[in-house]
Amino acid sequence: MELVSGLLSRVRLLTGLSELTNDKRSKKMEEKALEVYDVIRTIRDPEKPNTLEELDVVTEKCVEVQELGDDEYLIIIKFSPTVPHCSLATLIGLCLQVKLQRCLPFKHKLEIYITEGTHSTEEDINKQINDKERVAAAMENPNLREIVEQCVTEPDD
Repeated sequence: MELVSGLLSRVRLLTGLSELTNDKRSKKMEEKALEVYDVIRTIRDPEKPNTLEELDVVTEKCVEVQELGDDEYLIIIKFSPTVPHCSLATLIGLCLQVKLQRCLPFKHKLEIYITEGTHSTEEDINKQINDKERVAAAMENPNLREIVEQCVTEPDD
């Protein structure tokens, strides 16, 4: 079996199929990343009337998608709060979690981080927003849930 696998790899390499496959995979990941970005860019900032995109909290470059298996993906988002002492960075991370869990049509694992060097307590916040139990507990709080809903709900056209 190993011999067949090795031969197939050589054939792909010689015929350029390997590069073609990698190009297709890369393009597919770029398309998935744009799909993810389209979901998060319209989230509203909890304090301001602007979206996260308008404030440059999220950009197209902050989304990375990796293929884990057949139709399963790892989504990594690195967002940048507007100020290093932003008191609502955890809430923004929660909004990203909630909206992506609701809106993405494909199976995924999600990792959300504050961009390195953009917040004074980024390590603590990164732990909080990637802890499923803390996220679930936060969404059980009616006041917090209402704020998240206001931020993630699409404005009426």
